[in-house]
Amino acid sequence: MTQTRDDERLVGADRVLAVLIALAEHPEGASLEEVALHVGATKSTVHRALATLRRSGLATQPGRGIYALGDEFFRLAFRSYASRPEGLFVKPALEELARRFGETVHFAVLDGPEVVYRAKVDPPVGAIRLTSVVGGRNPAGVTAVGKLLLSQTVTSKAELRALVGDKYAPRTPHTIVTANALWEELKLTRERGYGVDDQESELGVNCIALPVRLGDELPPIGAISISALAFRLPLDQLLQRVDEVRSVIAEFRGRPELLDRKA
Repeated sequence: MTQTRDDERLVGADRVLAVLIALAEHPEGASLEEVALHVGATKSTVHRALATLRRSGLATQPGRGIYALGDEFFRLAFRSYASRPEGLFVKPALEELARRFGETVHFAVLDGPEVVYRAKVDPPVGAIRLTSVVGGRNPAGVTAVGKLLLSQTVTSKAELRALVGDKYAPRTPHTIVTANALWEELKLTRERGYGVDDQESELGVNCIALPVRLGDELPPIGAISISALAFRLPLDQLLQRVDEVRSVIAEFRGRPELLDRKA
């Protein structure tokens, strides 16, 4: 008997969560009929779930017959996200990529003309460790993560010059050293959706970077990069696996339980 009651409560909780998710898909509000259709339940069932959500402040009724997410939902979500370390948020993806590629993986954010490394995972075995550290900085224009994030935020060559200057000291013979050349690289980066460092920051090390987003239509909160030793994983081979990197980021984003699934 106890087991039956527990199962019933679980089903009820699942339905409430389904209704909550449905409301998130309708930011301008949805009718009872629309929500019921979305979750595949009767209107009476959805109405009870909405009543539960309204009592907790997670849903509201801004108009007659219209329901939307409540202020309490956003308060909890924003407070939780604001206090959550970004490195923890992306750590499952970093660990999985380091395991698959056998190379060092970083998560970085843009801070003015520089990138700041917020998390780093070295491969579990068999690789030379890079000297990068969490909290370390690099000029954005010489890194794959920096170019990727600049391509998503800088909208003109004039804006780029104002942010990072017109000419830059070379790190290697491959470093982009002018705003004109960097702007062309940013346009290419924006088109293809990933950033590339072809031994521009350090000789012998190449890198690709892809954005991390909380939603498909939202701006990136940062970028994940794989830094590979060129003699072991040449850039052309790294580029052939861009879709694999993109898939891992999407699949593991905020879902550490997926680390139990083998590739």
